[in-house]
Amino acid sequence: MAVAGVSANRLELLQIADAVAREKNIDKEIVVEAIEEAIQKGAKSRYGAHHDIRAKIDIKSGELSLTRHVTIVPDDWQPEDELEEFNDSAMVRLTDASKRDPEAVVGKEYVETLPPFEFGRVQTQMARQVVTGKVREAERANQYEEFKDRVGEIVNGTVKRVEYGNTVVDLGRGEGIMRRNDSIPREVFNIGDRIRTYIYDVRAEAKGPQVMLSRSHPGFMAKLFAQEVPEVYDGVIEIRAAARDAGSRAKMAVLSNDSSIDPVGACVGMRGSR
Repeated sequence: MAVAGVSANRLELLQIADAVAREKNIDKEIVVEAIEEAIQKGAKSRYGAHHDIRAKIDIKSGELSLTRHVTIVPDDWQPEDELEEFNDSAMVRLTDASKRDPEAVVGKEYVETLPPFEFGRVQTQMARQVVTGKVREAERANQYEEFKDRVGEIVNGTVKRVEYGNTVVDLGRGEGIMRRNDSIPREVFNIGDRIRTYIYDVRAEAKGPQVMLSRSHPGFMAKLFAQEVPEVYDGVIEIRAAARDAGSRAKMAVLSNDSSIDPVGACVGMRGSR
């Protein structure tokens, strides 16, 4: 992904944001914010990291404004933590500000407009990393929101890769992982195979959301029965418990809420057809 220089055509920035938002299926505002942050970092690299520089892109016109801010602080200003110190490039004490500005008050900001500039090689690389990182974060958040309420569902996907017995499955708007002990013994998948799995957990981890898949989970069998047996799907027959020795045998305890329906006979079907 390329990030244009600050002096780029204003429509270019919006076109980049539109293209990335559509490709990654995230909000355009998130991409614009990422580009703003990238431009700010590039400007700080050029003018000095101690400056309070802010970039703002008009989401309708694409107009970019780059400004440097200096804030008035009290004369007895104290840092909030040990690492913070007085920054004379972004702060001015009230007494000093009053010498030049009779209307100076604590909290007032002086804003200076900075001229456009071209990104150098270092700034371009830095900007690309910022935008890529922000977009990846947004993708992860989207994936977690997409799957967090789908625990207990059966999903179809395509085998993306197989690593040390673990199968990574492409689910369309994300990917899930089926560990070796969640697969059925002696079942082998190749890249590109269509696969049906059961989502038994979705975890929000530092490296991104982990969608945990299984084909050996008892819930997988229960969901398959619900798809195959209309009485279970309609709630007339209730699956109370299930146990599996995956790939070998399985047991289910079923209960009928209608005295006229035999729960075992309905699940087994005519001559075991189900």
